[in-house]
Amino acid sequence: MRQNVTVQLEQDVIARAKILAARRGTSVSQLVARQIEDLVESDARYEAAWERARKAMGEAVPRGGRTWRREDLYDR
Repeated sequence: MRQNVTVQLEQDVIARAKILAARRGTSVSQLVARQIEDLVESDARYEAAWERARKAMGEAVPRGGRTWRREDLYDR
């Protein structure tokens, strides 16, 4: 189901968007809708990747690395 959203833009941006939409054979509304859809999809992919990374880090097996102390890292 589609729903309308009101967006306020500067007049020069609207004028340029109309030209861009005409060049692409679409409408300003469709340009804006596609950009928002892409942004939402990108954010969803990022969140999914972040969750996979957190899970992988939580399941990682220690490899016998060194536990550093502050004194080991800085000259006194």
